[in-house]
Amino acid sequence: MEKTTRILATDCGSTTTKAILIEKEADEYRLQVRGEAPTTVESPFDDVTIGVINAVTEVEELAGVKVLENGKIKKRDKPQGDGVDIYLSTSSAGGGLQMVVAGVVRRMTAESAERAALGAGAIVMDVMAIDDMRKEYERITRMRHLRPDIILLSGGIDGGTKSHVMGLAETILAADPKPRFGIGFKLPVVYAGNAAAQKDVSDLIGERLDLKIVANIRPVLERENLQPARDAIHEVFLTHVMSHAPGYDRLMTWTDRDIMSTPHAVGIIMQTIAKEEEIDVLGVDIGGATTDIFSVFGDTFNRTVSANLGMSYSVCNVLLEAGIENIVRWLPFAPDQKDIKNRLRNKMIRPTTIPQTMEDLIVEQATAREALRLAFIHHGMLAVGLKGVMVQRTIADAFAQKMTGQSIINMMALSIIVGSGGTLSHAPSRNQAAFMMIDGFQPEGVTELAVDSIFMMPQLGVLSKVMPEAAMQVFRRDCLIYLGSCVVPVGPPAKDGARLAKVEFAPSSGPARSCKIIKDEITVIPLPSGEAAELIITPGRKYNVGAGAGVQVTAKVRGGEVGVVLDGRNRPLRLPENDEERIAKLRKWYGAFNLPTGE
Repeated sequence: MEKTTRILATDCGSTTTKAILIEKEADEYRLQVRGEAPTTVESPFDDVTIGVINAVTEVEELAGVKVLENGKIKKRDKPQGDGVDIYLSTSSAGGGLQMVVAGVVRRMTAESAERAALGAGAIVMDVMAIDDMRKEYERITRMRHLRPDIILLSGGIDGGTKSHVMGLAETILAADPKPRFGIGFKLPVVYAGNAAAQKDVSDLIGERLDLKIVANIRPVLERENLQPARDAIHEVFLTHVMSHAPGYDRLMTWTDRDIMSTPHAVGIIMQTIAKEEEIDVLGVDIGGATTDIFSVFGDTFNRTVSANLGMSYSVCNVLLEAGIENIVRWLPFAPDQKDIKNRLRNKMIRPTTIPQTMEDLIVEQATAREALRLAFIHHGMLAVGLKGVMVQRTIADAFAQKMTGQSIINMMALSIIVGSGGTLSHAPSRNQAAFMMIDGFQPEGVTELAVDSIFMMPQLGVLSKVMPEAAMQVFRRDCLIYLGSCVVPVGPPAKDGARLAKVEFAPSSGPARSCKIIKDEITVIPLPSGEAAELIITPGRKYNVGAGAGVQVTAKVRGGEVGVVLDGRNRPLRLPENDEERIAKLRKWYGAFNLPTGE
């Protein structure tokens, strides 16, 4: 790879195909240009390569280099010549990878199977289990209706009872579900359950369905083994799903590595960041139809897809799940609930429209806060320790021993939140993006905030599997726009005007200053990009900023578009129920971020 100096990468999304060109400048890889075009996987085109060619054509025009030849990607035959050294691609076109997972116990093996599928970049259409309160005919009808790309079947520990997992296999056989793509080809089923049942499952469904057997995802109650199932899902995605989707057989002959599903690629770059910098990471992609949350805490990676929480096609689902009261509570003006509902309904009917007034924008961003909050709650329900495992305790609490399943999300340990998706990446003001992320995720302690400038994380994820150093260089230099850091002391409720912490702020250039974090107040200290500062945070006796109640913390933070946000709103964040008080507080907070309030 030492001679690789020009890299082309595309992401074939459900509506738009994005292409980026990366070149080596001196000793560092940098993004040169970006092009995009409508995705063409559906009729009337039915050929994903048309959209790829159109996006790459824009790259050619912007960069002034020749990348295409005879209607396909040209590979270089000499240094400094036309073409590219490597071409890579990711895809979520055609609805992405859609799966049904099945396990014996919903909160044990079925949940492990769901984590395996989500981590492989799938949208989980349904989770079936013996204890899901459905009758067998209901499961059969549901499976026939869904028409998934792949089914993941799991259940039982190795050597345990086989009857339950065999019952699920019989349900799949009776349903005889048909795949979305391809006429006359067998639906892929990945079996990752009890090893003792492998032969029985193969004998039962091996002839009717395309069965692939891998190691058990839950060989014993105390351990998950998700990677073999994820690898098998990725392989089946390439060999079956992609090969039958319109135009992908041709696209696969152009790429130098296997095409990767878009969410899987984003998960890889998140894990790469966490590993390279030894930090805990939280990422979000808020789209028109779904909101994806990615997290890495310790060595554990989790991804969830909230398929009904989006900002255009699914915006009314956000309204339904959150309730109009929770949306209007974020508005710094007296709301007309009927009018707000109608604005959101119009957005769903006309999903490509953008806000035309400041009030429209504030309503959209209030809805985004609720989409982020609800998606994060959903993520927390899956990002948990293994259920059914007895944890080791001391003699002092031996009698209080109970099952695990607690969330592994630790907001105090979180180092950075990375936001992406149009609502965050393309907000008119970076202050608005930071404000939405803080309200939606409610970080604690000291947390850095950033957004993906042009959503190139999928391309960098697939690149990181080939050239991790190049991927990280572009990620740090061109992908992320650092917004700044948020400092939040957490403790018991306090009286109005109470000081929660004292902050000594010493920037790398300029005078030092001393600040206070006051209950329910926000202070934003400018710290430009490229600069850094040392913070000495002394919390109140009962307040914690990362090292324990009352323990002083020293943190080094980097500058960004927003600066350092001192947030005294405690956690969980509670807004006054009285409209006048709530609006007055919101206007103060908007003012702290130097944002208009729509009136």
